[in-house]
Amino acid sequence: MSLDAMPLKPFKTLRSKTLVLAAQDIDTDQIIPARFLTTTSSAGLGQYAFYDWRFDETGQPRNSDPLAGKDPQAHRILVGGANFGCGSSREHAPWALKDYGFAVIISSRIADIFKSNALKNGLLPIEVEAGIHTDLLDNPGCELVVDLEACTLSRPGHWTHTFSIEPFGRRCLLEGVDPLAFLQKCEADIARFEARHA
Repeated sequence: MSLDAMPLKPFKTLRSKTLVLAAQDIDTDQIIPARFLTTTSSAGLGQYAFYDWRFDETGQPRNSDPLAGKDPQAHRILVGGANFGCGSSREHAPWALKDYGFAVIISSRIADIFKSNALKNGLLPIEVEAGIHTDLLDNPGCELVVDLEACTLSRPGHWTHTFSIEPFGRRCLLEGVDPLAFLQKCEADIARFEARHA
């Protein structure tokens, strides 16, 4: 987790529009180029999310910028093509996505290391079956409802999909803590256990 990260908020439900990046094999270097990995701070990394897709070599906006004109507060769910988050392990990737404004990442397949890093940093990765994924890719900007307590993803009036998530990661998201903060909450229990087994 970033050394200066803002405290996480409990994640229960989210209703938001989607932003679709349909390309397959979106890797962590596309999510945030390696030249921006010079900080241990997550603050401000959102400006570098998908930087080379959004800006040219001189820093000027590209006409093809896939995020242009999309309000991050209204589009908090990112739908990516298959094998999202592949490539090298870097916590900066979920940091950048979360700082930009995304709260949920959806794909038919999400790389394991990215998935783990996302959960540890308050970003919910959801894998869906092929039919649901195709529907989301074909309907960019549709409204979805994510219910983490029930582990359901719904497109109101169309379908409801049950997803699975690693239990400890789910608990941390529901409580609004990262793994370190969760352990810190258990300090009294740990101390009592150690006292009993001294």
